[in-house]
Amino acid sequence: MKTLKNHVILFDNECPMCYAYTKAFVKTGMLAQDGREAYQEMPQNICPLVDRQRAANEIALVNTETGEVTYGIQSLFKIIAYAMPFFKPLFLFSPFVYLMRKFYAFISYTRKVIIPAAVKENTLQPTFKLHYRIAFLLLTWFITAYILTDYAHLLTGFVPLGSKYREYLICGGQLFFQGAIIRFYRKEKLWDYLGNMMTISFAGSLLLLPIIILAKYISFLPLFYLLYFLMVAGLMFLEHIRRSKLLKLGWLMSITWALYRLIVLGLILIL
Repeated sequence: MKTLKNHVILFDNECPMCYAYTKAFVKTGMLAQDGREAYQEMPQNICPLVDRQRAANEIALVNTETGEVTYGIQSLFKIIAYAMPFFKPLFLFSPFVYLMRKFYAFISYTRKVIIPAAVKENTLQPTFKLHYRIAFLLLTWFITAYILTDYAHLLTGFVPLGSKYREYLICGGQLFFQGAIIRFYRKEKLWDYLGNMMTISFAGSLLLLPIIILAKYISFLPLFYLLYFLMVAGLMFLEHIRRSKLLKLGWLMSITWALYRLIVLGLILIL
């Protein structure tokens, strides 16, 4: 594997994903040992042509000899294609490049709500893109509700099955319920909070997937499905508390998050 020398990739040191994959580039020899720097700590003389805000939005790769800068998916393509030249034709295929550019932008502009970290004051943050945040909320809402609809069949001994649209309404209802509260409580945190909340819901639904798959081949006691679901809900609640602390929202949003679920459960059992 060839090493791309005389290049420095500028990653976001407040983003665990960015830290991990750029470190992997160095560890695997795709970049030199000094081939990565946090854009927050970028030396002033590394390249006067670097657009700092764009580097916060899309990872920048700087050629330290020529001063050339590439951003986003093109930075990753350049590193991978140099190390593994057989990928070059794929990276020149326009439909693939278009799709990967959109996918990269979707992840990059929502990375702060996918895997949050404590944000230092006065550091440059990615530009907020409303359409990517809405797309993220809709995607996670749909996938979460779809998985929960499947899991609901395993809880029929304890909770009535309901219509095939019930989980979609419940997940969507929580978006509006929590959205209304955060809008009056801390309006400036609205989109960050909703993004984090739906990441938690999405992660919780993924934890249910193995049991859904196993249940097709192995029959467990009905109580097992309920206890596993409650365990996942407990983990989600703890993660909600953790993320609320990172967003400096206190306990209110976690309390209303749990309250909404208790109200919905009560209505399902009564109706």
